[in-house]
Amino acid sequence: MTLATLSDVLQPALKNGYAVGGLVCLGWEDARAYVTAAEAEGAPVILQAGPGCRAHTPLPVLGAMFRNLAEGADVPVVAHLDHGYTLEECRMAIDCGFTSVMFDGSRLPLNENMDLTSTIVEMAQRSGVSCEGEIGFVGYSDGEQSLGTDPQEAAQFAQQTKVDAMAISVGNVHLQQNHDADLDRERIAAIESATDVPLVIHGGSGVPPEIRTELARNTAICKFNIGTQLRMAFGQALRDSLAADTDQFDRVEILKATEPPLTQAARTVIQSMAAPQI
Repeated sequence: MTLATLSDVLQPALKNGYAVGGLVCLGWEDARAYVTAAEAEGAPVILQAGPGCRAHTPLPVLGAMFRNLAEGADVPVVAHLDHGYTLEECRMAIDCGFTSVMFDGSRLPLNENMDLTSTIVEMAQRSGVSCEGEIGFVGYSDGEQSLGTDPQEAAQFAQQTKVDAMAISVGNVHLQQNHDADLDRERIAAIESATDVPLVIHGGSGVPPEIRTELARNTAICKFNIGTQLRMAFGQALRDSLAADTDQFDRVEILKATEPPLTQAARTVIQSMAAPQI
């Protein structure tokens, strides 16, 4: 099992009551650690390149890196563009070998979001690539406020766009550093009853691990995006590495030391998804 699309990993998750981790990557060390963690857990993994990552590393490099990791893995690995904001950005990701793109039109009026998402879904499908869309706006901790997903709009969005997965706003928030997100169960249930599309929670770091497990088993939520929790683990591992040997100056050795603790942190995240061993 190697390179996979988002649909390849989310449809079994939807059918069998588990979720897949969309793990946000910032470089080689964390991406490699996430694949190592997924192999240790016998679970699929979604490697995600978000806007911050893309501002630091060009898409062609990220596409080649993700595909290289996937082709050497013994579990399904998805190369995913997270929060693509334009059609051109999504097209470039597809051209660079990504197997999944997420178009974020959540700040747009509903009809404009649906129209653009539909266009990108069609473009992606022609290349055998999956597409995730977003309806409702997921805000940011100490930043923009969320706008919850309307279940009827979610049904309309799913039907018109034909997305492979749908990100929703139900109390989840990006960049949350603690596990105290209060998700709206009634809203989740109403969205579930209106559509059969796999659902995605962005800002999954703020959702307590035991709640992730419960939702993965009992709802149509099939993907949790986890970034902040793992970035915090990497930052601590890096500080520990530097403190352990204050004379060390070799970048490769310093960063290599972050991988074991980051792998363990990613394994813990994957375990919260309730995925069966492949």
